[in-house]
Amino acid sequence: MKTNPSKFRMAMDKFIMWWNVKKFVFLLVILGLMRYRMSHNNGVAGTGWLRIIDDPDIPPNDFYQPGRKFNIRVRHASATFLDDAMKVIRSCSIKFSEHHFKSPLDLEFNSGEFSVFWSAASFIKFAKSRKEKWGVDWIKYNRDYPDGSKGAQLSVRRHATSFYNLRYHSKTPFHYISTDGTKYYCKYKVRPDQDVMESGIDPNPSVIDTSNQRVLPHETRGKNFLKDEYRERVKRGPMKYRLQIQLRKATDQDDPEIFNNMRVWDENEFPWKDLAVFEVNKILDWKDSTMTTFSLKNMPKSLGIIPAKSMYDYNSLNYIRAKSEIARKARLFSYKIFGMVPPIPDNDQRNIKVWTKQGY
Repeated sequence: MKTNPSKFRMAMDKFIMWWNVKKFVFLLVILGLMRYRMSHNNGVAGTGWLRIIDDPDIPPNDFYQPGRKFNIRVRHASATFLDDAMKVIRSCSIKFSEHHFKSPLDLEFNSGEFSVFWSAASFIKFAKSRKEKWGVDWIKYNRDYPDGSKGAQLSVRRHATSFYNLRYHSKTPFHYISTDGTKYYCKYKVRPDQDVMESGIDPNPSVIDTSNQRVLPHETRGKNFLKDEYRERVKRGPMKYRLQIQLRKATDQDDPEIFNNMRVWDENEFPWKDLAVFEVNKILDWKDSTMTTFSLKNMPKSLGIIPAKSMYDYNSLNYIRAKSEIARKARLFSYKIFGMVPPIPDNDQRNIKVWTKQGY
């Protein structure tokens, strides 16, 4: 009996993806046991509520029912490095629950419309190419992958004045199934409820300077200035946001490029529509903030990740994120064994990605 070569190739591609992701996740588990997140160690979290608006202009969905309200956790963070004044990607994550891990839905966002990597294969190359030294990183990756370099240039926010006034994008699409069973793809965006200008955007991003994320020589702001600013904002009153959604109907002839997070969808054809309003009205202490963990496994059936066929499939990026849940659990377990990591010290060295011995 002959095996269909195409079916055999597809099965092999999926096995290779599964095997490579397993190896990578094992390394992430080791990192978690060292009490570190995969990248966003530098953050601040708070609690509040989220409400689906009364008349969302979108196909009905079992989860996003008009007027439905959730108690939530929200965490803002800076990627990789511990210094708020460095040139880094900023993030926002929403947990539709008050629990530090369990949730019916978690959504994760980063600053900018473009990403730095676009598949599991490119993400692993990105991780392996790390040669960080005092805030200079990714030189080889940015040289070898111009799209990744462009994504970094357009997503980092060095001179951000607040986590609040940034725009955050999910970038990689997800499933969206309406109540009548029609399938769509969706992207999400978080923006401030107020019409305020976004801070931190570099008007003239430099290819040469992309890998240099160091604090500028004349910098006067402290290591924790963004986290401190956000805490003070919440003390003065709730921080109100809008959660928006972009939808496009799924077809049998979909171009794979629509799943590429380096390609934005035409807003005239697929406009952003308000989905929910939410607010953060209380800041969590360091322990609760550090315990707060997000997972793409936390999604209902009518939403969720799009299946991937290989390491090079654009949807494999969310596949590897979902499979990394065990690494998050390992980090939480490590706190029980080795204790909680201490807060990021203000008087520590700058341009670093982990706490120094002084911090421990």
